[in-house]
Amino acid sequence: MAVLQKIRDILSQKDDSEPFEPAPPTEYKIKVATLDRIDEIYKVHQKCFKREERYSKSIFNHLLSSPTAIGYCVFTSDDKIVGSIFVTLEENGVGHISTIGILPEHRRRGLAQRLLSHVEEMLKEKGLTIIRLEVRVSNIPAQNLYRKLGFAIVQRLAGYYSDGEDGFLMVKSL
Repeated sequence: MAVLQKIRDILSQKDDSEPFEPAPPTEYKIKVATLDRIDEIYKVHQKCFKREERYSKSIFNHLLSSPTAIGYCVFTSDDKIVGSIFVTLEENGVGHISTIGILPEHRRRGLAQRLLSHVEEMLKEKGLTIIRLEVRVSNIPAQNLYRKLGFAIVQRLAGYYSDGEDGFLMVKSL
């Protein structure tokens, strides 16, 4: 009976994402995320994630102001932000990716891979030796990308997400 209820719950959930058309081809650049672009970073993040996974503006304010966090954005040729990544630097030599997102209309262009590679280089320069992240068990495309880049699943995190879904802890040695 619990299985049937779970199926009903899934089918009755409203998808709060808006339909989109792929953006026209453009050039992209990765630049440091800055506090003066917080509104745009926040709006992009809201479009990338489900309601229960979205960061508040105060979380971005903290990430952009903290000496133990770094963030980068993907910019189009006309200086619009279409994605971002934020990493917290832990005392034990670990970089923790807290969020990475690309606007749906700019996905499947290698931008998440570029952001991850860029962050890895920055973390190496800072002397960090490990990078970690959490990903939903159901997010197979993200898991495949992370595996392709050398991440490995090291632990299943029961009920990690606010909706009760399990997560995987994935780790990569730098």
